[in-house]
Amino acid sequence: MAFKEYKGLNLSQVADEILIDWEKNNSFEKSISIRKGAPKFIFYEGPPSANGMPGIHHVMARSIKDIFCRYKTLKGFEVNRKAGWDTHGLPIELSVEKDLGITKEDIGTKISVEDYNKACKKAVMKYTDVWNDLTKKMGYWVDTENPYVTYKSKYIETVWWLLKQLYDKKLIYKGYTIQPYSPKAGTGLSSHELNQPGTYQDVTDTTVVAQFKAINETLPDELKSFDSVYFLAWTTTPWTLPSNTALTVGQKINYVLVSTFNQYTFEPVSVILARDLVSKVFKNGFTEVQNKLELKFDIKSKNKIPFIVEKSFIGNDLIDVKYEQLWNGAPLPYENSQNAFRVIAGDFVTTEDGTGIVHTAPTFGADDAKVAKMASPEIPPLLIYNENQQLVP
Repeated sequence: MAFKEYKGLNLSQVADEILIDWEKNNSFEKSISIRKGAPKFIFYEGPPSANGMPGIHHVMARSIKDIFCRYKTLKGFEVNRKAGWDTHGLPIELSVEKDLGITKEDIGTKISVEDYNKACKKAVMKYTDVWNDLTKKMGYWVDTENPYVTYKSKYIETVWWLLKQLYDKKLIYKGYTIQPYSPKAGTGLSSHELNQPGTYQDVTDTTVVAQFKAINETLPDELKSFDSVYFLAWTTTPWTLPSNTALTVGQKINYVLVSTFNQYTFEPVSVILARDLVSKVFKNGFTEVQNKLELKFDIKSKNKIPFIVEKSFIGNDLIDVKYEQLWNGAPLPYENSQNAFRVIAGDFVTTEDGTGIVHTAPTFGADDAKVAKMASPEIPPLLIYNENQQLVP
């Protein structure tokens, strides 16, 4: 076989000539047909969405996919490669609703479900031609003539069939996960949807330092002699405090016990927090003393509340210390409530801000749910059930 000699390198020209040669000789089709009967390597492309324009990242990802298929072809496999289109997702719905000037509540009244579905199906395939053109130009070998489309009944019924097989083999279990939720759309959000332009914005929000009273008999021996010991826990989501079921510390972080006076009640109190954050927590209105004899509080000078660092230890010493639930009368976890309201470890705890102790509500935070599940025994989320033991949404 003779190959054309090039006097100068013109990559665009070479690419065009190779594509013409592949098309003329049906190279892609032959790479499959001449291997009929050989061991099969089946490839279904993780489908792109044709409602948006392709970008360079799609070219890079598809090039990697193509390498594997071509390698298997060279190894003698019959490599059937099926293209697909991802047609599900909230961005499609929202864009169609914006174009039609409707909201979710209007579906079934101002517009029929059938017409709404037709509009979505049309919008989701908007840039199909552009995608097919890119597929051809980049030399990506995949069957675009017979793609699988996720909105078609055959695909949907296949997914349900597969789920049924998993269920019959007892490979599906019931559990809880934390999902971002859109009140406007009335649905959960995927990580892809959370990365859409305009999803995030910088805001100034209120943070809270809450006091959680330790149960004395569960404290390390060196701390049991102190009365009224509290954990100072920091949170950027104060509305989740009623659902607190754990406090998270860093196992290797240095913590201290500080004796002082409550700045609101002026009662004596001992608090636990990260050593590196003492100067940030005890700043305005507080004065550090070096001798416990100086730990006296005069209500007339309440802008100078004394405090003293009494004990030092690491986070690992606090693991499994129990504390009282923040609010009396708040609901208890329905299952395994005896495992709740204790200190656990988490690698996301830092001493950059806050107190070095993180309020943990597995019901609301993905990180919270993860460390709660990893704890031994597992920390239960605070879920509200009715008298029939049904979860209240």
